[in-house]
Amino acid sequence: MRELTHDDFQHLLAFRTSLRKFQRWSEDQANAAGLTHVQHQLLVAIKGHPGDQPPTVGDLSGYLLQRHHSTVELVDRAVAAGLVRRVSDANDGRVVRVKLTALAERRLAALTPAHLEELHLLAKSLNELLARSGRDAK
Repeated sequence: MRELTHDDFQHLLAFRTSLRKFQRWSEDQANAAGLTHVQHQLLVAIKGHPGDQPPTVGDLSGYLLQRHHSTVELVDRAVAAGLVRRVSDANDGRVVRVKLTALAERRLAALTPAHLEELHLLAKSLNELLARSGRDAK
């Protein structure tokens, strides 16, 4: 491995700053839509869960990188806010799944287009950064 340069750290700083700016922007967008940023992440995790079954709390804990009990508390608050509901698994009554409500679907529909646009801009910026970093390494 080559020796790290000041340029390497400048590129790393630019990368981390870009990610943090996106995160802050996303938090502001969620707040404007009446959600906390964590609620928004929860709703995206539910909506984006693969397969034809809604996710379990365990699935959501993995997506959100949280401990199980923290996710249970988040889901409890989201239920109280009318954003999600718990449903029993059709095949195994011991399994509880989490579904979005119509209110959550509307909030996601309002937030997602701008988030996708911002992600495309972020990806472009990061690709340019990586290209510059690759040129600097030579």
